[in-house]
Amino acid sequence: QVQLVESGGGLVQAGGSLRLSCAASGSTFRIYAMGWYRQAPGKQRELVATISSGGSTNYADSVKGRFTISRDNAKNTVYLQMNSLKPEDTAVYYCNAKYVYEAWGQGTQVTVSS
Repeated sequence: QVQLVESGGGLVQAGGSLRLSCAASGSTFRIYAMGWYRQAPGKQRELVATISSGGSTNYADSVKGRFTISRDNAKNTVYLQMNSLKPEDTAVYYCNAKYVYEAWGQGTQVTVSS
């Protein structure tokens, strides 16, 4: 089993920055990819960014050049650095881990005001 705990969400003005953290515990050695997803009211959950065990990254077109996903393997933690935030980035952000199964964090609210 893998458990994920997120932190770092909050309220920020447009153009500002936030860094989200996701700490994994349990059978972390079996994780082969982690990522961030988000869901805004009335919309489907969408992929934001992913990072594989080999370090390969992938980003949604809407966040390319503004967001950066990274990891600290020693701490079993993945980060999402969010810069130049826009009101349309407002959503609940969820951490995800893929292994033989799949784990999700509880979600953290990010609100960007104009």
